[in-house]
Amino acid sequence: MGIAVLHSVGWAAIRDRRVLVVRTRGRDAFYLPGGKIEAGEAPEAALCREVAEELGVILDRFTVRPFAAFTGPAHGIEPRVTLRMLVYWAEGGGNPRPGREVAELAWVSSAEQLRCAPVARKVIERLLAEGHIA
Repeated sequence: MGIAVLHSVGWAAIRDRRVLVVRTRGRDAFYLPGGKIEAGEAPEAALCREVAEELGVILDRFTVRPFAAFTGPAHGIEPRVTLRMLVYWAEGGGNPRPGREVAELAWVSSAEQLRCAPVARKVIERLLAEGHIA
């Protein structure tokens, strides 16, 4: 039997050369805002739904555009699961605030990436390499 694969979406929100990350209740690492894609759901719709649930931010669906896809180990899930995350840019209305299962949010630089889950660290490394964050 192979390793299970979890398909998810993430929002790359940048402010002052830092990326927005969230930590859910019961977890010890930060992730990009977003989450699992439900059966029959388009990734872009999943992104808008998850960001609204987690942060109270309404993404403008007309501004949603792909950034990149990332694959790595899903943090904190045993037995081992591979996470495949489609990361998007999008404009959002409202100030992010912890909602639903989110315990806290943070705007992090690349120097703080060790606080993040493995796939989030890959995203941060790419954002740094492309000059989006410090």
